[in-house]
Amino acid sequence: MLITRRFLVAAAIAICAVPAVAQDAKTPYWASIRRGDDVNMRVGPGEDYRILWVFHRQNLPLKVLRIKEGWRFVEDPGGAKGWVLARFLTRERTGFVIGKEPAAMRSHGNVGAKLLWQMAPGVVGLLGNCDSGWCKFSVGPRKGYVEQARLWGAGEP
Repeated sequence: MLITRRFLVAAAIAICAVPAVAQDAKTPYWASIRRGDDVNMRVGPGEDYRILWVFHRQNLPLKVLRIKEGWRFVEDPGGAKGWVLARFLTRERTGFVIGKEPAAMRSHGNVGAKLLWQMAPGVVGLLGNCDSGWCKFSVGPRKGYVEQARLWGAGEP
């Protein structure tokens, strides 16, 4: 009887601990808006809070700063901060071209490599591995390398 009671107590503790572990992602980390979703950024972690902003850009990178239940406190490339529902985010890494001038996409990760395209600030693409200050980057069918310093969403959050 004592063994059964201990087993039941241990099982109950394990079951209760699972949601806490699932929520225990280390912050900050990078996320992006799921494809096809418009996402409301709110002033607080709940649907009763006022909407600050509606994101219409799929794949837009966001920096997750805090976690509260099913909500994430995020920062966008422009510095706006607010709460979004976690189900609208993915851990797929994306980048956002920053700066005032177009960013060069090159055939290889160096300044002397062949220029493939010029990307306007605000372009969003899928982010690959980054090495020696250059990141693999793809925008639709266009693939190449972009300087890491020109991409918000690259590097450590």
